[in-house]
Amino acid sequence: MPIGMVTQGEGDAISLSPASKLLANWAGYFSPSQLNPFDLNPLRDLIAGQIDFKRLRAACPFKLFVGATQANTGKLRVFRESELTLDMLLASACLPKIHHAVEINGEPYWDGGYSANPAVFPLFYDCDSSDVLLVLLSPLQREVTPRTVEEIEARIVELAFSAHFMREMRMFSQAVDYASPGFLTMGRLERRLQKMRFHMIDSSQLASLQRTDTKLLAHPPFLERLREQGHARATAWLAEHFDGVGHQSTVDVKKWFA
Repeated sequence: MPIGMVTQGEGDAISLSPASKLLANWAGYFSPSQLNPFDLNPLRDLIAGQIDFKRLRAACPFKLFVGATQANTGKLRVFRESELTLDMLLASACLPKIHHAVEINGEPYWDGGYSANPAVFPLFYDCDSSDVLLVLLSPLQREVTPRTVEEIEARIVELAFSAHFMREMRMFSQAVDYASPGFLTMGRLERRLQKMRFHMIDSSQLASLQRTDTKLLAHPPFLERLREQGHARATAWLAEHFDGVGHQSTVDVKKWFA
């Protein structure tokens, strides 16, 4: 990123510079077809050079679920490892104010966050493990109520992206309560619900994720810091909750989602 695009504040605070914020706001008045008529996407070449999709489809060592939103219907499409292509992966990260819609089999797709962020149900229906680990990239709760127009708009976008996830997790919480308590009267779905164990690595205490403008940062030192912080959070979570994996939920689902 060019010099001047980020500013370094006190401690670990990194944010967009005033000039970058102005540029980002200005760009918001134009569509991708106006700003980028030739649909240039550096991410395409970067991913193509990093991932062997043919090999991934033939011999993926794990189950993979990649969500994208069908732009015209709003429906979620979950792509599996056995079919995954470069376009499908790009579709899952297509923000319509920045990128052109990605066409797959003649259908336009946007970021999967508009219909699921992320989709949890494939882990319930299509996986054998009863343990689900949620890794939050945005805090579930903000400590400060937004006041300025910029803060309010950013929070509205954040709520829109998390609404489907919150609703889906609430459904799991309520479904467990409604499941029949008697083993002999339990069906397949109820037995599966009773076995589910949820775990969560929360990011609410990370100052680097509290600022909404950091979502636009592609500053290498900032990305490296996020990786280091993610590793530290995962290590701390394992030290505290590893014994619960395979035995019990380590997060109060009702508290956070019901």
